[in-house]
Amino acid sequence: MQRQFDDLLLGSIELFCLAAELGSFTLAATAASVTPAAVSRAVARLEKRLGVRLFVRTTRQIRLTDPGRRYFEQCQAALRQLTNAEREATGQQVTPAGVLRISMPTPYGHYRVLPLLAEFRARYPQVSVETHLSNRNIDFADEGFDLAIRGRAPQDSGLIARKLEDAELVVVASPAYLRKNGKPNTPEDLLKHECIQFELPSNGRHVPWQFVQDGETVEVLTHGSSGVSGDVLAGATLARHDAGIFQTYRFVVEQDLADGTLKELLKPHGGTSRPFILLYPHARHLSSRVRSFVDFLLEKLSDGTPALPSPVLEKDAT
Repeated sequence: MQRQFDDLLLGSIELFCLAAELGSFTLAATAASVTPAAVSRAVARLEKRLGVRLFVRTTRQIRLTDPGRRYFEQCQAALRQLTNAEREATGQQVTPAGVLRISMPTPYGHYRVLPLLAEFRARYPQVSVETHLSNRNIDFADEGFDLAIRGRAPQDSGLIARKLEDAELVVVASPAYLRKNGKPNTPEDLLKHECIQFELPSNGRHVPWQFVQDGETVEVLTHGSSGVSGDVLAGATLARHDAGIFQTYRFVVEQDLADGTLKELLKPHGGTSRPFILLYPHARHLSSRVRSFVDFLLEKLSDGTPALPSPVLEKDAT
């Protein structure tokens, strides 16, 4: 059988996958203990071999092309299979064990992560998971956390960011509120309505609502006498009890929309979203319990889009 992949090509594929995962040649170089130029050469080598562009590069970021994304997904799966095969062959398969501590925003914890923990524990019974639900930023070293989920990629280059998903936003109100106050037909109509406000814990600012108008995402500052801070689920509770209109994540109110407790508004202007990103400290070799949880969450939640190392939201994930 003729060789199709030499050591240089396999190494190039590994560096390409690291760059795609981390959204940065520099972070990939740090993780692999090579120079950014080496990562760039590896990607160029693959692009020449394949005859396609794998990344769109700008001065601030890199982004996978469509062929690049497909190539990344298949290469990533192949590398995982090779790693597992090597561990099984050498008897080095380590059973994940110990305590894993993760911090996450309240809504994402309740509706996305906590419902998955029983399945994770069944898969890895020797791992104990401690969850901390809060929108505040945490200090990994001082507070002893292994992982965090937030709505913003890190400024700290010592943290690795992996996007879990872009969570769709919806605008909702109760049938009773709409019967009394009427239904808004455009985002501008919200100025005539009682809109439930969410305050960012870091600065007390009200979060602007997002809509699509003429193909562009726009932000609208709404007003209202009811406000919450620290827990976006409180805003959904107020909306259920006729206090006003609220914009929140679809996953928070999915059941309410299904059973008619809440009604979705302004559908023609919907489709906006906010990201949730998994963060963990950079380490050449992650512990097996952390690696197993990272892989589990990406398997269950990730939309396959690598997170870029640039800010995408406010400091607090609402």
